[in-house]
Amino acid sequence: MRLAGLAFRNIQRNRRRSLLSGAAIGVAALAIVFMFALKEGMIEDIAGNVFKYVTGHLRIRHAEYDANEELNPLHLRIEDSSRLLAQLERRGEIAAAVPRIPFFTAFYRGERTVNGYGLGVDFRREAGVMDLDRMLQAGGYPEAGARQAVLSVGLAEELGLGVGGKVTLLTKNMYLGMSGMTLQVTGLVRLPVAGFNNRLFLLPLDTAQSLLKMGDSVTEILILLQDRGALEPEAAALNHLLAAGGRQDLAATAWTRLGSWYSLIRYTDAAYNLMALFFLVLGTTVIINTTMMVVYERMREIGTVSALGMTQGQIVRLFFLEAFFIGAIASLSGTLLGIGITVPLSLHGLDISKLSEGMSLEVSNVLYPRLNWKSTLLVFLYAVTVASLASLFPSLRATRIEPVEALRRV
Repeated sequence: MRLAGLAFRNIQRNRRRSLLSGAAIGVAALAIVFMFALKEGMIEDIAGNVFKYVTGHLRIRHAEYDANEELNPLHLRIEDSSRLLAQLERRGEIAAAVPRIPFFTAFYRGERTVNGYGLGVDFRREAGVMDLDRMLQAGGYPEAGARQAVLSVGLAEELGLGVGGKVTLLTKNMYLGMSGMTLQVTGLVRLPVAGFNNRLFLLPLDTAQSLLKMGDSVTEILILLQDRGALEPEAAALNHLLAAGGRQDLAATAWTRLGSWYSLIRYTDAAYNLMALFFLVLGTTVIINTTMMVVYERMREIGTVSALGMTQGQIVRLFFLEAFFIGAIASLSGTLLGIGITVPLSLHGLDISKLSEGMSLEVSNVLYPRLNWKSTLLVFLYAVTVASLASLFPSLRATRIEPVEALRRV
């Protein structure tokens, strides 16, 4: 108890030194907390975008479609899709099921030709999946059956179109013939992923079916589950449902089995874990260097207390307690500041649009860092532990020096 009181008095006696060492520890804790939150937010963001725009939690397609996807094989389709959708929506495990028809096209605007990527969608069903209200920048969404479309802002800019403008497109239909249609632009959308904003346009599902001569067929149905942990059981149940209904040509696949996307997220997670580890090592180095420097600068003090009769064990415990108290206060302050910075950003987002322009990953223009309370607590405990243990080596070494020699040091 007497050593603890003496440690507190030493901290208060040289406030400047205590503040400097505490600031280094606090900044390191802050940086690590924020980096881990940013990593969590980025991985969650990539996964969310993949679920919304590419795979869903589960995806139903023709069994041979994936092998021929680059050819956009519209004939490998889900027939009588309305009946299948009705069956899917009756399942309590499914939060949303959205039918889509992706296809490639060329726009003709005067003498110019611009490539585009179309997506026939059911806007009513997509409202809660794609977050349509947040995406809309101008105008409104098309009506079912109308020859209308919404363009991504980059595509609209390249075509020189605004709300109310018209453009003609040409595409390959299901029978490998050419189909054309003139569409009126009802709105402009800005998607959260920069890479989607240059070519994508959305049009009503039935309009796309008419253009592509697909009847009541769609290319894919994306499914979002109530419980993401039930991927494999629900995929097996849906495949059984499809087989029982005579649809052996269709397959429901969990996103984790769609190798490229699952691997992308795993590799991205590993890459950001390495970045977070780099900051952890950097923060550890700062904490250790600061703590050791403080101890080595106090050689004369160690010589004095040793000459007054304090044992080696007591000196080591004294410096350990000082480092522990400074580390605990500084780590707590840094962790709380990290939380204080992260929480507002998790609500309002961090604009990285300039950084994400060249990215091929499905990273949103605005990132929302996510605090992981377990890792945040571990950062606090880790910083305190490192700061405390870092005092042991220099203090043990210092106590082995004779008091007379220690008193000579500046």
